[in-house]
Amino acid sequence: QVRLVESGGGLVQPGGSLRLSCAASGTIFEIYTMNWYRQTLGKDREWVASISGGGNTNYAAAVKGRFTISRDNALKMLYLQMTSLAPEDTAVYYCNMIRSWGQGTQVTVSS
Repeated sequence: QVRLVESGGGLVQPGGSLRLSCAASGTIFEIYTMNWYRQTLGKDREWVASISGGGNTNYAAAVKGRFTISRDNALKMLYLQMTSLAPEDTAVYYCNMIRSWGQGTQVTVSS
């Protein structure tokens, strides 16, 4: 059974940075593409970034150039380094592998 656990969210001022982490267990991690999504209350869940098992990355236009997705296959960890954060980045951020989701971690960007 796949288990994904996010951490690293919090309150940050505009222009600040945060690093989210996602710990995976119960699966062969390195062969799967991993994704970060985010969701704001009342809106659909939005794809943010993805990384293949081999390290190829893709980003949503809204975060390209500010966010960096990475992974450590040996540790079964997924990361999202977020910089130049803006209030519109405020959301619950979710780690995703195929049909499995973590519980989410709240990111709030506010002065």
